[in-house]
Amino acid sequence: MTVCTFRTAVPGDEELILSFIRALADYEHMSDQVVATPELLREWIFEKQKAEVIFAAAGGREVGFALFFHNFSTFLGRAGIYLEDLFVLPEERGKGYGEALLKRLARITVERGCGRLEWACLDWNTPSINFYIQKMCATPMDEWTTYRLTGERLKPVSYTHLRAHETVLDL
Repeated sequence: MTVCTFRTAVPGDEELILSFIRALADYEHMSDQVVATPELLREWIFEKQKAEVIFAAAGGREVGFALFFHNFSTFLGRAGIYLEDLFVLPEERGKGYGEALLKRLARITVERGCGRLEWACLDWNTPSINFYIQKMCATPMDEWTTYRLTGERLKPVSYTHLRAHETVLDL
């Protein structure tokens, strides 16, 4: 592997982050779902600080990225890190950059005193699944199912009969 360095994304990296997001979406056959813009990334990553990005660089250019944020484990009583996306450019795969990014993120998790590092992987992504289990010794969470509300399904749920100050349901 060529020497790999890491850098934290800074304002001005929005287009680069978006290029990795689009490349990942293409790989996952989900390009039609990308609605992110540089402006949205600037707002949510840099201004509101709701996520962080690190890049892996080699040969003078960024070859991979990881986008992550803190979550919280009530059982552990402490924060964790959730890896939303990890992607290495196709022409740079097999050189250890993905492993280096994941190990760097594990180090960040430990340095921050977090209790765990978690992520999801598409069921069909066998090369990644094998890597996570065999190389990284990660444990699949087969007993858990992820649920999501988004867009037009989220809005009706948010408009319940409860007023903002009410906290108890009278059933």
